[in-house]
Amino acid sequence: MEGLDGLLAKKKRVAKWAPDRNGSLMLSSGANWFSSSKSAKKVSSNYVTSIIDGLKKLYVKKLKPLEVTYHFSDFVSPLLANSDFDAKPMVMLLGQYSTGKTTFIKHLLRTSYPGAHIGPEPTTDRFVVVMNGPDERSVPGNTIAVQADMPFSGLTTFGTSFLSKFECSQMPHPLLENITIVDTPGVLSGEKQRTQRSYDFTGVTSWFAAKCDLILLLFDPHKLDISDEFKRVIASLQGHDDKIRVVLNKADQVDTQQLMRVYGALMWSLGKVLNTPEVTRVYIGSFNDRPINEAPTGPVGKELFEKEQDDLLSDLKNIPKKACDRRINEFVKRARAAKIHAYIISHLKKEMPAMMGKAKKQKRLIDNLEDEFVKIQKEHHLPAGDFPNVEHFREVLSGYSIDKFEKLKPKLIQAVDDMLGYDIPELLKNFGNPYD
Repeated sequence: MEGLDGLLAKKKRVAKWAPDRNGSLMLSSGANWFSSSKSAKKVSSNYVTSIIDGLKKLYVKKLKPLEVTYHFSDFVSPLLANSDFDAKPMVMLLGQYSTGKTTFIKHLLRTSYPGAHIGPEPTTDRFVVVMNGPDERSVPGNTIAVQADMPFSGLTTFGTSFLSKFECSQMPHPLLENITIVDTPGVLSGEKQRTQRSYDFTGVTSWFAAKCDLILLLFDPHKLDISDEFKRVIASLQGHDDKIRVVLNKADQVDTQQLMRVYGALMWSLGKVLNTPEVTRVYIGSFNDRPINEAPTGPVGKELFEKEQDDLLSDLKNIPKKACDRRINEFVKRARAAKIHAYIISHLKKEMPAMMGKAKKQKRLIDNLEDEFVKIQKEHHLPAGDFPNVEHFREVLSGYSIDKFEKLKPKLIQAVDDMLGYDIPELLKNFGNPYD
């Protein structure tokens, strides 16, 4: 976005917007994305590289053996490769069809990307990763998933039916040098979702959510109902609440009174789906290339939309600066999840009989998985919130023979504890604070 940096460098949040030759709103100052040195000191590239290299070594030496031993990749998340650590920060857009996801990306880039389709009907029928490249081209999903330098090898677990609905759109752009944007198909409702898609849509969004630094949920004033499928998608984002931002798009299509009612209805709908006591931040605006329609809301609405737009763009601007911290945060989160997974698997193995009645005991364990989770929680003094989803775990577990699992190996657990308690703090201490 041309001029965003000049906007953010100012102490006042109100900016002057002026229509360009095409009538779209452009920022009045002439700076570029991510080029300001006023708002914050730049992070040394040596610092980031060293931290990421340190995490790579720790993963291979201490965390990966635990994940391999207890089949963590089958239950929770595929094993990490070097490309997963080196990937640029990602932003994912989710929402029902025709809520303006592709238009939002076009608005950010100030241009269309290869393979973009915009229309009132469900037009985007695939997951599209928009990233920086030497020239404009679209790369098919099967090709991009096997490239070693791309962080998408884990998507092969969703099969060819998904990879045929996945593509990478590359183009040279200053914004894409710092972040990667993920466009998703519009979430449909009811049976249409299950009959028309031959892959696990919720599973794919969950995979991307773990990799992303920011997740934007887009809503339309005329589409406030949250369908069953959208509920499942939002539920799959559990554990990534800090990444979620809600955007009420196309807000200039309703007048002030209607907007107030729409906002209230949206918060009520979200309250039933997001099971958190905190109020979710909702950005209100109209993110497209047309000038804001002042007729319904008047000058007060226009000023509100501009302030909200500035706040959202500030969030986007901070993504690259926080990318290294986010990477460490996700790594620690993964390590804790792997440790709890190891406790669960080894506990189930311990409960199995030595000789007779293995099939009956396995069925009983799977049926009473909630009770087993409570036992593990009390035995090892673990927080209940860190345990995986029972239904998903039960579904995966039913395809395994529990008797063939490994017993608890204290050395592997101790290695991860040492990594969390000493190695990672030491790694951060050695490279100091990059913002000093």
